[in-house]
Amino acid sequence: MEQTFDTALDGHERARLGARAAEAARRLAGEDVAAVALTWVDVSGITRTKTVPVGRLEHAATWGVGMSPVFDVFLLDDSIVSGRHIGGPVGDLRLHPDLDRLVPLAALPGWAHAPANRYAQDGAVHPLDARAVLRRETGRLAAAGWTVKTALEIEWAVSATAEEFTPACHGPAYGMTRVSELAGYLRALLTALDRTGVSVEQLHPEYAAGQYELSVAAEDPVGAADTAVLVRETIRAVTLEHGMHASFSPKVVAGSVGNGGHVHLSLWREDTGDGPANAMAGGTGPCAMTDAGQAFAAGILDRLPALLAIGAPAVASYLRLVPSHWAGAFACWGLENRETALRFVTGAQGERDRAANLEVKCFDGAANPYLALAALLAAGRSGLEAGLTLPDPVEVDPAGLTDGERSARGIRPLPASLADAVAVFEDDAVLRDALGEAVTDTVAAVRRGEIALFDGATPQEIAAATRWRH
Repeated sequence: MEQTFDTALDGHERARLGARAAEAARRLAGEDVAAVALTWVDVSGITRTKTVPVGRLEHAATWGVGMSPVFDVFLLDDSIVSGRHIGGPVGDLRLHPDLDRLVPLAALPGWAHAPANRYAQDGAVHPLDARAVLRRETGRLAAAGWTVKTALEIEWAVSATAEEFTPACHGPAYGMTRVSELAGYLRALLTALDRTGVSVEQLHPEYAAGQYELSVAAEDPVGAADTAVLVRETIRAVTLEHGMHASFSPKVVAGSVGNGGHVHLSLWREDTGDGPANAMAGGTGPCAMTDAGQAFAAGILDRLPALLAIGAPAVASYLRLVPSHWAGAFACWGLENRETALRFVTGAQGERDRAANLEVKCFDGAANPYLALAALLAAGRSGLEAGLTLPDPVEVDPAGLTDGERSARGIRPLPASLADAVAVFEDDAVLRDALGEAVTDTVAAVRRGEIALFDGATPQEIAAATRWRH
């Protein structure tokens, strides 16, 4: 029986979870697992954790593990701001492991991992629990007969040192040389992910120095966000085991290409009578989208400026989000166009009914994956409800058009700073309703805190301070 985390915990549910956890603990102990890391991702996009010995897993599942709500207003340097809903030393939450996602960590022998769900002491779901926010948005789509398959790409850069960034390999972008240089490391990474149950679809060297990208199979939104956290922490552990350091920062080195956190989404109808159907294919709309697929995409495109406060949430994000760097700096869409913020991917001819999807290119590795997906689903849902249509696709690099040409085609530059993105975000009623007042206010407070933290800093200083935090 699957866990549910959308309602308050009562005595019956606590007892059931405790019994499941006791059984899981016996299995883990038999596999020489000593500790379980319970993780959550804060508003700054940093994975935080509390650990329990495997013998305490039953208690943690039944009663939770205490933590302060103040972590939601931590900045990336661990300084603390305050919002209207969160701030200060008073209060307590309870972390409950999701036993359906409990897995031994092949990259950290003797350890297991479970994403945590956050409750108040009385068992009520906490309003800033990002997993709960995402489940709520998934449920709203499901109520209308829709599901979403999604996956997050992981980009990272490997350094030989933990001080300045020193590329651990020197081969050319996308070159086999770079695979050969770190073949043992990459093999160990793929082996660890396979043993942890992650379905990797591809791995390749990327454009920037020492940079790689890994793609995984699409899942339901909560599962995809869980997998993104698991993959990142596996990469970090394997990299350290090999005497190197991994950076997932949006801008590892000022002036160089940064790490993206591209999100792939496809919208599916479940009640067709012939099995699930991909709304991004088989229709009469642009690029063979159905009307629903087009509306979902148009909803996301329409709200991209506000979505950046969630998906490109760091000051360093705007060092990455520049034209002609495949970062998607303009609010437009295009068929297989890697310079548009929304790229439409058809897949190979013959599998488009399964493979067609949207890629959001303007998001990066500083994003909380649960909040990022929740915001994207809300934007897509708003497009569905309004029956939106897409403008004409853009088939060139938008930066190569004149201002007048872009204006005539409705191509808008995305916000060029975090401050601009936050201002649009706070005015967006759809995202406010989807995320809730507590999340909206806390996101804005944390973003303003980071803006103040880096006020007057140079790009080099911003990159250095952000490099190892995510």
